[in-house]
Amino acid sequence: MSEPTQHKQGDNAQTPIGRGIVLVRYVLPAAVIVAGAIVMSLGGEADLEGGAGIVGAGIAIFAVNWLIRASAAGDREREREQQARDFFDAHGRWPDEPSTGGRRPGA
Repeated sequence: MSEPTQHKQGDNAQTPIGRGIVLVRYVLPAAVIVAGAIVMSLGGEADLEGGAGIVGAGIAIFAVNWLIRASAAGDREREREQQARDFFDAHGRWPDEPSTGGRRPGA
C-alpha cells in the first residue's frame, strides 16, 4: 500500500483521496437528501414522515462533516498559536510586532 501524500489545499479534488473526500462531504449528503425528497413526493403520509427522516439523515451527514472540518481548523489554529508562543520565547516579541533592534522592550 502506498502512503498518502501531502497536497496543497487547492488540488484536493485532483487526487483519489480528494475525490473521496468530496464524495463524502458533498455528494453523499446531497444524494441522501434527494432520495428523501423523492420518497416524500411519491407516497402517502407514512412515506412523508419516512422521507423527512431520510432528509434529516442527509442533513446530519453534512453537519457531522462540517463539525469534523471545524475541529481540524481549530487544531491548525492551535498549532499557529504555539508557533507564535515559541517565537515569543525565543525573541521576546510576537511575530507580527516590529523588531526593536534585537533588544527586549523594557530591558
